[in-house]
Amino acid sequence: MRELASRLGLRTDPTIFFVSALCTALFVLALVLAPEPIGDAFAAGRAWIVSHLGWFFILGVNVWLGFLIWAAMSRHGHIRLGPRDSRPDYTNLSWFTMLFAGGIGTVLMFWGVAEPISHFSDPPLPGVEPFTEQAAQDAISIATYHLALHTWTIFALPGLAFAYFINRYDLPVRVSSVFYPLLKERIYGPWGKAIDIASILGTLFGVAVSLGLGSSQIAAGLSALFGWNDGVPLQVGILTALTVVAVVSIVAGLDKGVKLLSNLNIGMAVALMVFVLVTGSTLFLLRGMVETFGLYLSNLPRLAFWNDMLADTNPSNGDWGWQGSWTVFYWAWTVTWSPFIGLFVARISRGRTIREFVFGVLLAPSLFTLIWFSIFGWQAMEIDGIGTAARAALGAQAGSLSAAVADSVPLAMFAFFESFPFADIVQGIAVLVVAIFFATSSDSASLVVDMLCTGSPEPGPTRQRVFWGVSEGLVAAMLLILAGDLGLTALQQVITVVGLPIFLLVFAMIPSLIKGFRTEDIDHVSIGKRPGLGDL
Repeated sequence: MRELASRLGLRTDPTIFFVSALCTALFVLALVLAPEPIGDAFAAGRAWIVSHLGWFFILGVNVWLGFLIWAAMSRHGHIRLGPRDSRPDYTNLSWFTMLFAGGIGTVLMFWGVAEPISHFSDPPLPGVEPFTEQAAQDAISIATYHLALHTWTIFALPGLAFAYFINRYDLPVRVSSVFYPLLKERIYGPWGKAIDIASILGTLFGVAVSLGLGSSQIAAGLSALFGWNDGVPLQVGILTALTVVAVVSIVAGLDKGVKLLSNLNIGMAVALMVFVLVTGSTLFLLRGMVETFGLYLSNLPRLAFWNDMLADTNPSNGDWGWQGSWTVFYWAWTVTWSPFIGLFVARISRGRTIREFVFGVLLAPSLFTLIWFSIFGWQAMEIDGIGTAARAALGAQAGSLSAAVADSVPLAMFAFFESFPFADIVQGIAVLVVAIFFATSSDSASLVVDMLCTGSPEPGPTRQRVFWGVSEGLVAAMLLILAGDLGLTALQQVITVVGLPIFLLVFAMIPSLIKGFRTEDIDHVSIGKRPGLGDL
C-alpha cells in the first residue's frame, strides 16, 4: 500500500486512506447495483435503533453535557490545551465567529422555520392543541432544545478530547489519538486504524446527508422562484454544482477558499436575520427574544429527559414516533459531524483553558441559536396565526406556512419569505446563502477528512483533498437517488444507522479524558506544564 501511495503522489497513512476509499467505493457500487435491498437494510436498522436505543441517545447527550460542566468547574478547569506558555491564537470575538461558522449555519437555515412551524401545527406534547399559544411556546422550546446547548455538547466533547490530547500531548491529528490513555501504542495499530476509518466514514456519510438535504432545500427555493420541478434530477444537478464549488475552494486552500466562503456566508446569514427583524413584527420579535430565553431555561430539564415512552409506535411498520423522527435523528446526524467539527474547534482553541473552552463552545453558539429562533420561529408562527383570534383575522392565509411545510420541509424558508418585501430578491439571496453554507461544509469536511488520513494539521496534496470532496458529492448523489420520493425519511434512515457507532466512540472519550486528567500531577496542574506520553 505504501508503494501505491507513493506512486500516486499521496502523503497519507496508506491503510487508513485506501480502506476508507474502498469502503466508500463499495457502498456507492452497492447503491447502484441494489438500491432497494440497501434501502430496506437501512430502514430495518433504523427501526431497531429507534425501538431499542432511542432512550440511549437521549440520555447519552445529557451525560455528555454533565461531564463537560464537571470538567470545566473541577480543579482541572484551568489546564491549558497546549504547552505551559501557550495563549489563545484568536481574540474572543474571532473565536466565537469561527465557532458559529464551523457548525451550525447549515442547520439553522434548514430548520429555522421548518421545525417551529412543524411543532406549532402538529404539537408533539400530549394535550396541546395546534396553533394555540401553548403550541407556539412548546414549538420554540423544543426547537431551541434541539439546536442550542445539546447540539453544541455533541461538538464540544470530541473537541475537548482532540484539543487536550492533540494540542497538549502532540499526538497525531486523528480520532484514535483521543484513546491513547486506554489503548497506549495500539492507537498506531489495527485498533487505532479501525477507529480512524470508522470516523472518516461517519464524517463522509454525515456530510453527504447534509449535502442531500441542502440540495433539496435549494431545489425547493429554485422551484419557488422559477416554477422548476424540484425532483431528484434537479437536486442531483445542484449537488454537482455544490461539489464543483467545494472542489475549487479545496484547491484554493484553507486561507483563501474556506475562509473566504465562511466569512461570506456568515455575513449574508446575519443580514437575512436583521432583515426579518426590521421588516417583520419588530416589537413582537424583540419581546419574543426575552420570552424565548425564559421558555428555554424553564422547559429544558423536562425536554432533555423526555423520550416519549408512552407513545404507541411501531417502527417496524415505518411509524418512528416523534422522538425517532426528531430527537434521535438530530443526535445521530449531529454526532456524525462531531469528528469534523471537533477537530476544527480544537484547532482554533489551542492555548485556551478547559474552562474557557467548555463555556465558550457551549454558550456562545447557543446564544446565537436562541436569537435566530426568536426571530425566524416567532415570525413564522405569527404569519401562520397564533391563537383563534389571529387565525380568524388572517382568514384564508392562516396556516399557509404549515401547509407548505407539510408539503415540503425544504420549502419552509422560501415560503416564509413570501410574506416579506422584495420576496423574489430575498428568496434568491436565501438560495445563495444555503448554497454557500453547504459548499463550505463540504470543503471544510474534505480538509478535515484528509487530516484524519495524514495525521497532520498541514493539508495533504491537492489530489487527496479533491478526492474526498468528490467522494462526499458522489455518496450524497447516490443517497438522493436512493431516497427518491421518500426524501427526508430515507436520509434519516441512513444517518441514524451510521450515527450509532460514532455515538459509541464519542461516549468512550469520557473515560479516556478522565484518565488523562488524573495523570495531571499537582505540578502539571498548578503551572500548566505540558505532560509527556509517559504520564498517560
